[in-house]
Amino acid sequence: MNAPTNSPWLEQRERGSRSATRLMKWLALRCGRRIARLLLYPICAYFLAFSPRGRSASRQYLALALGRPPRLADLWRHWFTFAATVLDRVYFVDGRFGGFDIETRGLALLRRTLAKGRGCLLLGAHLGSFELLRTLAPVHGLSVSVVMYEDNAANITEVVNARLDPAIRERIIVPGGADTMLQIAECLSRGELVGMLGDRPAGSDKTVACRFFGRYAAFPQGPLRLALSLRAPVYLVAGLYEGGKRYVIHLEPFCEEPSADRAVRVAWVREWVQRYAGRLEHFCRLAPYNWFNFYDFWSGSPR
Repeated sequence: MNAPTNSPWLEQRERGSRSATRLMKWLALRCGRRIARLLLYPICAYFLAFSPRGRSASRQYLALALGRPPRLADLWRHWFTFAATVLDRVYFVDGRFGGFDIETRGLALLRRTLAKGRGCLLLGAHLGSFELLRTLAPVHGLSVSVVMYEDNAANITEVVNARLDPAIRERIIVPGGADTMLQIAECLSRGELVGMLGDRPAGSDKTVACRFFGRYAAFPQGPLRLALSLRAPVYLVAGLYEGGKRYVIHLEPFCEEPSADRAVRVAWVREWVQRYAGRLEHFCRLAPYNWFNFYDFWSGSPR
């Protein structure tokens, strides 16, 4: 199943060849992270020089997140943070967590919710490393399925995921399918976690105009509509990269008992999508260079 193509982020072509991605992966696994990170410098220089749309989007976002005009050093740090997390995906997918300093906050609260016998939704964003939680989950005895499109950034996804544990690969749920909601409901009924990202609308997704850094942006209604339909508790998740080898996974109770009468469901969804946008802004201010939407995020019109 192909992802819809009438959203700005889906229309952006992926840069870089599959062979180049394979080379980076080979270096990462054979030569180690320190050597592989040396490649990030020419890669970031290339993107800064030859991706004007991405550079413009980075400058637009950083001006809002930092509260000042971004300098070239800020743009560089933004791109380098993104490149570093992509590289680290290679190690996470391969199960090599030992070389990292990873702290998980809120895990006890999540376990308490799961102890009630029902799973919950994990709502993230293109902020930091969502891959970290997905691959680290088995270490904590957690089962996580992920709702995601694989067509965008296909070169990176295909090459990096080649070594992905088959058990984790089988837990990818493609959105928009006839049985997508059924698959999610079955996971929740087994007391499992289902992760999804809530910052990018795709295709004909209904959206809400939310205040985000003082301006309106279109956020998808889908994740909160799903939570309400399935009466599934929602946790926010953000795997923030703090530099070097350090990551902090934030797990935060968000909407533990979704419920609304039919007459007010639309208003309920709008309110909670805005709350999500507010918490996302909080995490962006906490780690401003972890925001990885390199397109004009504020250009979309609600639908």
